[in-house]
Amino acid sequence: MRRDRSGVALLEAIVALTILGIAGTTAVVMASESARTVRRARQADDELRQASAFLDAVSLWTRADLDRHLGDRAEGPWRLRIDRPAQALYTVVLRDSAGGPELLRTALFRPDSAHARL
Repeated sequence: MRRDRSGVALLEAIVALTILGIAGTTAVVMASESARTVRRARQADDELRQASAFLDAVSLWTRADLDRHLGDRAEGPWRLRIDRPAQALYTVVLRDSAGGPELLRTALFRPDSAHARL
């Protein structure tokens, strides 16, 4: 009967070490994934800040500049789309270079110089 008990104790020790190994591996994988997620979030934030700075520059363009850039075109690492839905209104959409989802969108009002005097 003692022999059977010593075998059970060894089996319990092996099971306990296996559980600890799995828990340790899981903790290391979770820490690694968390670090990777934080790194991706920082990269996305940097990209959005750069896109915002570019859109700030586009918002300073004159009506003539906006007219020259109508349509969809590559601008650095982004795809810039400028449309003119009304005579004095422009919509500007900025996407990543792969044409993915919109990063930023704005509308700009640029009255015609003849109408601006009135």
